[in-house]
Amino acid sequence: MTDDNATPGPMVILRGAREQLAELTGMTPESVSSFERTEEGWMLEVEVLELARVPDTMSLLASYEVQLDPRGELTGYRRLRRYERGRSEPRGAGR
Repeated sequence: MTDDNATPGPMVILRGAREQLAELTGMTPESVSSFERTEEGWMLEVEVLELARVPDTMSLLASYEVQLDPRGELTGYRRLRRYERGRSEPRGAGR
């Protein structure tokens, strides 16, 4: 028997966040670069493929901040930055 009020574990939260963001945006989440618990639930930064190009190093990716409630339901998201796959950020540009 499972407790429906139990807080989901981190892997369940991560998988659910990726699925929900993909469903809402129609874009493919590639990785989660940041994941933390907050007072309101969870905060993630997800790297998303926005535009596939050839060669792949020219594809456009974006970092999205994703907010979830304590149960893992998506409550909001926003794009933080957009970049080509083959380019790195200048020193000190990260959060």
